[in-house]
Amino acid sequence: MDDEERFRSVAALIGEPARATMLWSLLDGKALTATELAIRADVSAQSASMHLNKLVQAELLAVESQGRHRYYRFRKPETAYVIEALATLVTPHDTKTLPRSIDTHTGIRYCRTCYDHLAGKVAVEITNRLVHQKIVQLEDDHYNVTRKGLQWFDTLGIDTESLQHERRQFARRCLDWSERKPHLAGSLGAALLNTWIDSGWITRQKNTRATTLTAKGQQGFYKLLGLNL
Repeated sequence: MDDEERFRSVAALIGEPARATMLWSLLDGKALTATELAIRADVSAQSASMHLNKLVQAELLAVESQGRHRYYRFRKPETAYVIEALATLVTPHDTKTLPRSIDTHTGIRYCRTCYDHLAGKVAVEITNRLVHQKIVQLEDDHYNVTRKGLQWFDTLGIDTESLQHERRQFARRCLDWSERKPHLAGSLGAALLNTWIDSGWITRQKNTRATTLTAKGQQGFYKLLGLNL
């Protein structure tokens, strides 16, 4: 199979409605069972199993067994980035065509998770400020950490050197589907989100990718980056 055939095959897999809903449901970074994904995609257990097997065989998803349950997750972060990026093709007046979770959960456009990093208006504002203050600088499809940035991340307890040695991308430019502007992804973006969750600046909401920016977080981001969020 050549590259063009491989592309058509992957595009067809993602484009099927039930599978598209399943992939979207996994964007919060949590592993889900076949039953949970079947319910979200509104298909039978047998149909869900068939769809999931195809996604696993195509190496878009990975599956792990724990007791009687099999949990599905993205095999690699790049798959999540592709799903998120596809949503940027939907124009504002087409939002009714998006999965229900986009429209019904309050705040998802403002502050949410995109797989393992922060997305939405808050993430875009933070990324803009990081660039403006020359903590990171954009180069092609990724960000470079400046000398000033190395010290800045160190004060947050983030070891940028060790993150750069991970097999995944370090500081990726991820196009935000709701803001149509980039936010910071990759291992560095994931480390920032974990830091802010541990600090109580950001909290996760149950059963949704939407997150809450706490009062402590609002104060923290103002002191850290001069942001009024």
